[in-house]
Formats: sequence, structure tokens, C-alpha cells
Amino acid sequence: MKHQSQNQDQNKGNQLNNYAKYSSIAIQMFAIIGIGTYAGVKLDEKFPNKHNLYTVVLSLTSVILAVVFVIRRIIANSKE
Repeated sequence: MKHQSQNQDQNKGNQLNNYAKYSSIAIQMFAIIGIGTYAGVKLDEKFPNKHNLYTVVLSLTSVILAVVFVIRRIIANSKE
């Protein structure tokens, strides 16, 4: 009986640990995209152009960087 309750406690701990890991990865992903987009908007305000190119380029670049970051972190976490 004692052995079974220890396993349940370990499972709950592992689930919370995984939840915390993947939540932090998601928050970091949104932060990367937000910072990139914000920088693009500020550059477009400072250097106006017809199509808001800084916002478009930095937004897309930050999304690509965020996806690469997430993939690398998930691969690293799966090896642990």
C-alpha cells in the first residue's frame, strides 16, 4: 500500500514538473515574438515607410526564432 502511494506522489510530481517546463517554454516563446514585434513597431515609428517593413520582417523573424527555440528545448527535454 505504501509503495503505491509513493508512485502516485512521484507521478504527480513529474506531471507538475513537466507542466512547469512546457509552460515556461510557451511563455518564453510569446516573449520572443512580443519583443520582436514591439521592436519592429518602434522602428517603423522612428523610420516610417510605406508597408511597415520593419514590423513585418521582425515579426516573422521572431516567430521563426521562437519556433526554433521551442523545438530545441523540447528535444533537449526529451533527452533528459
